[in-house]
Amino acid sequence: MVGRPARWFYPGGVTDGPETLRITLTGDDRPGVTSALLQAVAPLGADVLDLEQIVVRDHLTLTLLLRTAGDAGTAATDRAAAGSARELRGAVQAVADRLGMRAKVREGVGDSLERPAGRAHVVVLGRPLSAGPLGAVTARIAAHGANIDRIRRLSHYPVTTLEFDVSGADVPALRAELAAVAAAERVDVAVAPAGLARLGARLVVMDVDSTFIQQEVIELLAAKCGREAEVAAVTERAMRGELDFAASLRERVAVLAGLDASVLGAVRAEIILTPGARTLVRTLKRLGDTIALVSGGFIEIVGPIAADLGIDHALANRLEVRDGKLTGRVEGEIVDRAGKARALRRFAAEAGLPLSRTVAIGDGANDLDMLETAGLGVAFNAKPLVRAQADTAVNVPYLDTVLFLLGITREDVEEADALDGIPTPAPLLS
Repeated sequence: MVGRPARWFYPGGVTDGPETLRITLTGDDRPGVTSALLQAVAPLGADVLDLEQIVVRDHLTLTLLLRTAGDAGTAATDRAAAGSARELRGAVQAVADRLGMRAKVREGVGDSLERPAGRAHVVVLGRPLSAGPLGAVTARIAAHGANIDRIRRLSHYPVTTLEFDVSGADVPALRAELAAVAAAERVDVAVAPAGLARLGARLVVMDVDSTFIQQEVIELLAAKCGREAEVAAVTERAMRGELDFAASLRERVAVLAGLDASVLGAVRAEIILTPGARTLVRTLKRLGDTIALVSGGFIEIVGPIAADLGIDHALANRLEVRDGKLTGRVEGEIVDRAGKARALRRFAAEAGLPLSRTVAIGDGANDLDMLETAGLGVAFNAKPLVRAQADTAVNVPYLDTVLFLLGITREDVEEADALDGIPTPAPLLS
């Protein structure tokens, strides 16, 4: 809140800005500070234009912007404003003295009604979040010519997450600049437009293997016939983008020929969800979001996971079975890189959501089209190629840190769980 020349909109039209006082109280927080200040200035007839306060570690900063007189420009109104200002200064200082706080009063003219251009949310998270990388992020914001208007903490464990409200930014350019800082400083940074673009229903689409779950299902299946290492090597090359995904999938599935179909149930029992997966889904469902799992793996595994968690959509490849045995082939069209992006578009259309309201999360090269198509593409513990091309990267092993990128706080999650009688894992492990 800065007193500066502005144009004011009143029922009678547009006028020059009135005289203002910006009052700031700082000191130890306690109940009743705000009411004491307002009660002190109320008898003097000033109008409240803005009121903000923040408490950091029991230290309060309270700022009040008042209009002290009507339209400026005549000797009479100038004298009235000066007298009113003196009385207000005295009343404010008396409150500060009584409460053992510091008071600062600054005179100004008007207060802009215009919202600053280029508003964005910059979310920084780390485990730990060190001063050096954080300083590099804030320095880059300043060098960009943007201003940090507000900072708040979104979480303190298992990662520390800070959110910066920024104005004066070219959002796509700032995102690119901070991506370079994030890579150099080994810290996770996300940049998203502010305002309504961040609010309302979303579609969240997630890869499965090594994203929503900790394993690669094809490797678990290959282990049943003693060929896990061979298949894992092919998987690694495919995820790095060195091999065509569809061809590599056919090559890997071929080694499963002859396995009894009962191995699918055994593999389902071995699946371990990524820490935070349940919390992420539970929280998004509370918000009314649509959730989808889209996988280059197998629907025999992905489908039951989705059904168990109440996930809205599940798309994956289907293994061919003949006479109770896997044939080493898949049925139908393979869900590859392009197929994942098509699925995201289809799910968004079915939910009546624009692509700007979609989030995609993945780790491998076959997720790149999906990440690029979504309004926000998140590379989760991803391969270097994917980290370099995604909107943002998360490099901690907790899937629900994605909630913090969306502006949802750790406290929000815990309070919602408490209301539903669900103990939130600590740290966010399920």
